[in-house]
Amino acid sequence: MEVLKVSSKSAPNSVAGAIAGVIRELGCVEVQAVGAGAANQAIKAVAVARGYLAPAGVDLICVPAFANVTIDGEDRTAIKLIVEPR
Repeated sequence: MEVLKVSSKSAPNSVAGAIAGVIRELGCVEVQAVGAGAANQAIKAVAVARGYLAPAGVDLICVPAFANVTIDGEDRTAIKLIVEPR
């Protein structure tokens, strides 16, 4: 499964385009975000991606979960959003 990493500075429209592209190619994608700002941008991106894919008859669902990631040698907890068509 493709993993997209989102930061608080990520543009939701750009991330949404990446989500839509991966959904079209592979069928599902995992979006990871560490921190409140990054999680906010990730959620907005999923909402925009739904709009991008709706005209093609694709309805997205999003399953939230936690993931442990290592950033600069430090263990952090990330929010992961598993996005797939319904």
